[in-house]
Amino acid sequence: MKNPEAQGDVSLSQGIRMMFYVMKPNETSFQTLEEVPDYVKQATPFFISLMLLELVVSWISKGKPPGRLDDALTSISAGVLSQLPRLFFRSIELTSYIYIWENYRLIILPWDSPWTWYLTFLGVDLGYYWFHRMAHEVNIMWAAHQTHHSSEDYNLSTALRQSSFQIYTSWIFYSPLALFVPPSVYAVHLQFNLLYQFWIHTEVIDNLGPLELILNTPSHHRVHHGRNRYCIDKNYAGTLIIWDRIFGTFEPEDKKVVYGLTHPINTFDPLKVQFHHLAYMWTTFWATPGVFNKFSVIFKGPGWGPGKPRLGLSEEIPEVTGEEVPYSSSAPYLLKIYAVVQFAVMLVFYEETFANKAALTQLTLLLRVCFFILTLTSIGFLLDQRQPKAAVVEASRCLVFLMLCRFGHLKPLIPFLSFAFEVRHLLSVPIAGLYIYCLFHSFIQ
Repeated sequence: MKNPEAQGDVSLSQGIRMMFYVMKPNETSFQTLEEVPDYVKQATPFFISLMLLELVVSWISKGKPPGRLDDALTSISAGVLSQLPRLFFRSIELTSYIYIWENYRLIILPWDSPWTWYLTFLGVDLGYYWFHRMAHEVNIMWAAHQTHHSSEDYNLSTALRQSSFQIYTSWIFYSPLALFVPPSVYAVHLQFNLLYQFWIHTEVIDNLGPLELILNTPSHHRVHHGRNRYCIDKNYAGTLIIWDRIFGTFEPEDKKVVYGLTHPINTFDPLKVQFHHLAYMWTTFWATPGVFNKFSVIFKGPGWGPGKPRLGLSEEIPEVTGEEVPYSSSAPYLLKIYAVVQFAVMLVFYEETFANKAALTQLTLLLRVCFFILTLTSIGFLLDQRQPKAAVVEASRCLVFLMLCRFGHLKPLIPFLSFAFEVRHLLSVPIAGLYIYCLFHSFIQ
């Protein structure tokens, strides 16, 4: 029978508690997978609220924001890209789990037992530890995970900088649970484990005292995001830091942490952020002699090379001085405002698409996804000041936007502006936009 205390929509109290993994078993136990709420989707207002709170606290305590606008836009862009496949099919982390459960399960633990709930909490967290560790130690997995580490800031927006294809390997590490844990219980903890890791991406929280011994905290996770030598390949925990202490990968925060990749990519292009390491691997694969060495490029560590240990040499990691200057956009201030406005408009359509995806045709979904990707790419080009490509891509994006509205694949946000979707504007607006952009850029420079 169904759990009468479980609810589809979370209350304010539950929303706050789910961000810190303090929900109770009796309110988050479900008999079937279909009953499990989309906690991650319902967390959106809590993401925004916590980011605003972080902004206020940082201004008060440090006199400055917790990060840079261009970096935050890129992080949120990566989060948007990572969620787009959900418009077409269920996550492979669930589909693979369901397949194993239906065909190979050994025993069936009761879905409504607190013991099952807590066992799954530990099992998912342990699975995450090993997935996360392998994502740093296996080059092909690092090619996906490096997206999350590419930010040179460390704030709550960094938590949203997720890979688009990381989930295609992470499912492997959770699959043993499918031999005995019902999918509905697993689906709850998979979400809570992810949500917990949001709040630890901040510098406004220093040390949490005794909790540092057991839990993954902002201090521990700052080390994980550092590119200092002492930070590399440390603190893989999701919720519990005990796994790092047990398996010898724990490192306390000591010297000032410098964030980002050991070799910064210096771009806000969301596609390059996602795929640059794959391109690097492709080049390295063909340049490396020997069949065994070629496969080592794929399956050994990202720092490996012929004649080196599996994970590479620590002395080859560039030293940091603490004086490193993060890559920042040189775009004019007004152009950054324009990028933010376009980004906000895109987010409104993005949220509306997910809310109404069941009522939209596959063609409309596909066209909208293409528009979202084009918008994020254009914003990245604008922030990178990639001329003349930025102007051409932005003008093309305006044209695509108007065409989608004209043919009903996007609905105007403001009805009284529907005149803008006449055929004559399909050409005049992008051309005028291109001219104004070029004129504006020349004037500013």
